[in-house]
Amino acid sequence: MTASEDGGPMAAGGGIEADPAAGQETAAGQEAVPGGGQEAVPGGGQEAVPGGGSGAGAGREPREGAGGWCDPGPYLRGVAWWDGPRPVRVDPSVVGVLPWELVERAALPVGVRLELTAAPGTRAVELRYRARVPGRKDGGPSVPPHLFALWRDGRPAGEAYGAPAAGGEAAAVLDLPRPERPDEVFTVYLPEAAAPLVLAVRGVGGGIAPAPRRARWAVYGDSITEGWWATRPAHAWPAAAGRALGLDPVNLGYAGTGRGELPVARQLAALPAALITLAFGTNCWEPVPTTPARLYALTRAFAGTVRTGHPRTPLLVVSPLLRPAAEAAPNGAGATLAELRAALEEAVRDLRAAGDDRLFLLPGHPLLDPGHLWDGLHPNDAGHARLAAAVVDAVRTHVRPRP
Repeated sequence: MTASEDGGPMAAGGGIEADPAAGQETAAGQEAVPGGGQEAVPGGGQEAVPGGGSGAGAGREPREGAGGWCDPGPYLRGVAWWDGPRPVRVDPSVVGVLPWELVERAALPVGVRLELTAAPGTRAVELRYRARVPGRKDGGPSVPPHLFALWRDGRPAGEAYGAPAAGGEAAAVLDLPRPERPDEVFTVYLPEAAAPLVLAVRGVGGGIAPAPRRARWAVYGDSITEGWWATRPAHAWPAAAGRALGLDPVNLGYAGTGRGELPVARQLAALPAALITLAFGTNCWEPVPTTPARLYALTRAFAGTVRTGHPRTPLLVVSPLLRPAAEAAPNGAGATLAELRAALEEAVRDLRAAGDDRLFLLPGHPLLDPGHLWDGLHPNDAGHARLAAAVVDAVRTHVRPRP
């Protein structure tokens, strides 16, 4: 079964405002889901599932059980779909039309995290979870397996480690600093590569509550969007930009794929979101080589498909970043990355010229220098931070201009 979380516009003071012309809206200002699906009930944590039933986080209040343990569903953020109790990054009902490698990557809870507030006197937050052992991305920077990171209001505040036996459960305890304000938000980033399933959460020494929901930002792309090779999930550019913009980033980056798959565009069309970003193209140089003409047509088709469900939602397109070895080298179809990038950017400009004034382009080539690349392709932490800053600036400049 599937369920969508709240994707409505951000409250005043946030980074994205409601667009009164943004498709059909409910009384709460949310876009209607194409195809008849229902959206989340604003403020209630209840998620209606197309066709009936409910997902893992649907319709559940953060009730406290034995020992103070709570259902983690109401605390989880960065979730687009559920497959039973597990957050996933592709609609489970349509996986048959998607490449197998994309479906495999979508099983990892990239970008999924817990957000909570703590009552006075709460000393720590404890999680029970199940995850595979070990967990680390092959070929990238060494990240300790089962590392949980605590952030407070956009700042790192501590880390903790879990150590489950193979196939077993474990607990992780993160000490909470004294809140500076009653509404201060604590975020727990998960060890994504270990495919953790959070089973329960509780406060130690006091109570916790789910943090207020924020407007959803759907971010589609490839391994760079997925976060390769940031040393921590919190450093991946969608996570960093989401914190700066005050949005709830849903990471739809798929390593090895993210090539403009039209079935994914259809899922994006049906996913409620206040902002959508597309950042793909480098995997169209290789491992699946294409030509500029094909990428031009694919870009138009992908954006057009997303627009069937989001006619006025701000749509930011980030063209391929610097990839020194590919810039002037022809792929199997005879195209350089520079030529592919130019074709993608031309497609975006032509769509804007045709009347899509809610579509924006962020050229990717000038954003990073070779020193920002860990392996000549994927950004290091400094590169992710620089890319995040550029996206934040583009959103603030084009999507919500300042007075």
